[in-house]
Amino acid sequence: MARSIGLAITLFILWMLMSGHTAPLLIGFGVVSSILVAWIARRMEVVDHEGFPIHLSRRAIAYWPWLIWEIFKANVDVARIIVKKDMPISPVMFRTKASQESEVGQVTYANSITLTPGTISVAVGEGMIDVHALTEEAAVELQNGTMDRQVYKMEAH
Repeated sequence: MARSIGLAITLFILWMLMSGHTAPLLIGFGVVSSILVAWIARRMEVVDHEGFPIHLSRRAIAYWPWLIWEIFKANVDVARIIVKKDMPISPVMFRTKASQESEVGQVTYANSITLTPGTISVAVGEGMIDVHALTEEAAVELQNGTMDRQVYKMEAH
């Protein structure tokens, strides 16, 4: 029940941040729709530790700024490649270790890879992620394990 209430509150906060409406009627609609969605999610039995991983919230606050910085750096690298006349790309497919213990952790790692320009997760499973990288440098950067360790640290209980 606590996860359902947390989900409803989180949905309402997101609704308020994204809508910007402050009229009482619209706020009421936001409250009702947040509660309705949380109730439906509870009925579907998807409000569990993986469907609504509230236990990751505190550590995710530290992870997101790090990920945003990595996304910015990768954007700059990809922009440099595009601007260069000879467009020095060297696409590579490789498999990297995913040391996260839960499916949520592995999916978070795979999504973080995909969010970073120049790399995309192709498949996830069995503690490994298949990745396509635009350049060998991007592949080496990912294989050094920094992102894997950051996601593992966020996931750690």
